[in-house]
Amino acid sequence: MRPGHSRMPACVLFDLDGTLLDTAADFVAVLRQLAREANTTAPDKEQVHHTVSAGARALVTLTLGLQVADPGFDQWHQRLLAIYGDHITRSQARLYPGVEPVLRRLEHLDIPWGVVTNKPDRFTQALMRVLSLYDRSAVTVCPEHVQHTKPHPEPLLLACRQLGCSASDSVYVGDHPRDIEAGNAAGMQTAVAAWGYLPAGANPIDWNAQRILTHPEELPDWLNLNLNESQETT
Repeated sequence: MRPGHSRMPACVLFDLDGTLLDTAADFVAVLRQLAREANTTAPDKEQVHHTVSAGARALVTLTLGLQVADPGFDQWHQRLLAIYGDHITRSQARLYPGVEPVLRRLEHLDIPWGVVTNKPDRFTQALMRVLSLYDRSAVTVCPEHVQHTKPHPEPLLLACRQLGCSASDSVYVGDHPRDIEAGNAAGMQTAVAAWGYLPAGANPIDWNAQRILTHPEELPDWLNLNLNESQETT
């Protein structure tokens, strides 16, 4: 499958934070509480926005200036996760504008979509259930389901296997270099979600993705999801 040709994808997989969901407001709130407990200044929204996709440990470093090997790092990391877990039930996360029509289009065409994320399973499930996405997602792969997380291709290959789709006929969309690295290593078509949490100073042109998408609404045209639209509406 080559997007831009006549064949639609067998499945479309998405990263979660920064690709399907705008979750930055949750992490801003969580890091403010963490900073209060540590008696330090919380990072600003822009700093959080550029760090979310790097994971919880990177957020600890951003907020407290600690490195993974520093004494106390693990305790603060666990504290961040605990605060975040408590916060999910009142999450401010939302689908990015334009994502919902893409998901509906995939569902209308019986093209399975799913989530492959480095976010722990307990948080992924809770968040997707809050947003009524969990039962819609045909597959959800988290770190607990594999031996190697992204940028290793294992999570993406597992998702394709569970869906019965060939990786070469499938697509992965993400907002971090490791997403594109994992997708390319899996032999998938890859696209950068440039609306997401790109690392500060990052240039997606350097990531070797097949496409850079500036808005979710560009995805259907790239994947030929509108090929039969005229026939469906007549």
